Amino acid sequence: MTATGPRTAPDVVEVVDVVALGESMVTFLPSRPGPLADVPSFDRGIGGAESNVACVLAAAGHSARWISRVGDDGFGDHLVETIGGYGVDVSHVRRDPARPTGIYFRTAGDRSTDAHEVAYYRAGSAASAMSPSGVDLDAVRAARVLHLSGITPALSADCLDLMRVLTAPHPDRPLISFDVNHRPALWRDGHGPEVLLELARGADIVFVGDDEARQAWGLHGARAVRDALPEPEIVVVKQGKGGAVAFGKDTDGLPCDDADGTATFVRALDVAVVAAVGAGDAFAAGFLSATLRDLPVRDRLRHGHLTAAAALTVPGDLAPPPARAHADRLAALDDTAWGRLRLGPGWTRAEEPEEHRGPEKEARTP
Repeated sequence: MTATGPRTAPDVVEVVDVVALGESMVTFLPSRPGPLADVPSFDRGIGGAESNVACVLAAAGHSARWISRVGDDGFGDHLVETIGGYGVDVSHVRRDPARPTGIYFRTAGDRSTDAHEVAYYRAGSAASAMSPSGVDLDAVRAARVLHLSGITPALSADCLDLMRVLTAPHPDRPLISFDVNHRPALWRDGHGPEVLLELARGADIVFVGDDEARQAWGLHGARAVRDALPEPEIVVVKQGKGGAVAFGKDTDGLPCDDADGTATFVRALDVAVVAAVGAGDAFAAGFLSATLRDLPVRDRLRHGHLTAAAALTVPGDLAPPPARAHADRLAALDDTAWGRLRLGPGWTRAEEPEEHRGPEKEARTP
């Protein structure tokens, strides 16, 4: 499947490879381990599923735009400047003089387990006021791919209305990428699972963890997820340390496995994990980067794993992706060499001159 999108006249908003729409917040990371009550100071960072994807794609050489609302405050300044510093177009981010930029604090524990605390201060944030009339829809749709997540519709009724507009049929609708990102704590009305299923069925590419599918929809196994989502062109089910499987459609537009009768599965890499934050966003960015380049589904999954490995081997949410040529060489390895890869901190900088690299040395990237 090739990512295609609307064509614009010179006097209309420039079409970029990817637009990512969603809330970003200023993150306060602890200066030392321990409960929030005992942490004396924090370092400032940024966090946002959609902006993470935009930043990684921009760092990988794609044109990317982030659409959101931030407060007319110093934290909003920090978000716009930091995300723009990655090469992301932030010119369509709107300032809200009446609402603040969201912030949150978290402990040093792993957010993917219960060994952490997170304190969010996002209620009534500027981003929660996003709506069909509160964002520039032309700028949102001027993309080959529009990346959304299940966090945005949980922020407010207006945000849910916006998501429904963006995933509905439209003459200028780009390819819609949707990361389910189920956050039960955000859905106080209990309607999260049904809303997320509705939005996922309106997307073209869907990313969902098998654990999310069990928790939100009571689905067990990748095939059950695909059966519940027959509409998207591609459904990617992430299986944690096991790997990820992608389902496509046949020539008649019906949900199916790949042409050889099996789903496209790629095992995850052996990674020396520094912090398990941002890996899901990085996986989506790697997959979308390969989609924009019209690579085979297997290679899209491999690029997803490689970009996730870059995030897993740094302490923060964002990590520079591997150089495209480096990632392409690793993605092209045979299955045996792929299975031998061992990736640790600094691996994205470990590329050697081509004339000094052999297949065994490459397969043992540090």
